[in-house]
Amino acid sequence: MPLLARAAERAGAIAIRANSARDVREIKAAVELPVIGLIKREYPPFEPYITATMDEVDALVDAGADIVALDCTLRARPDGLSPTEFVAGIRRRHPGLPLMADIADYDDGIAAAEAGVDFVGTTLSGYTEQTKGAPAPNLELVARLAEDCAVPVIAEGRIRTPQQARAMLDRGAFCVVV
Repeated sequence: MPLLARAAERAGAIAIRANSARDVREIKAAVELPVIGLIKREYPPFEPYITATMDEVDALVDAGADIVALDCTLRARPDGLSPTEFVAGIRRRHPGLPLMADIADYDDGIAAAEAGVDFVGTTLSGYTEQTKGAPAPNLELVARLAEDCAVPVIAEGRIRTPQQARAMLDRGAFCVVV
């Protein structure tokens, strides 16, 4: 992963999104870019699996993540907390830590912004039960959130061409994850 991060940096990336504390640590040692860290771990029967507990947040902070991405969908979580309660807990434990909410639909995004995250990312659009069949990529979701959301919107999920990335930016995305 550090070599891929170095290649992305040379190609003009402005940040790296990485899964696992180990990858965050190794990438931070290899590049000067900010790193958005996340940990994917399943907690059956719960659906959220992107940085779903405080243990994962702590591990990412210890690894040096500049931003932590977490599932902020309005689905039941393994810790029994609402996304708002989870964000509040993170804010108490790690004041000033920038948070990126991975969301699936408009309601998730607005709720996450109201909960106090710093960025809303459309990461899970099309990947949850509620959003199966959503357009790929979801230009309308990005446009609506960019218009109504109080925080920057990061377009992510099923963006596969430079033209699609440009379309996301044209609709108000702060940046695009590819």
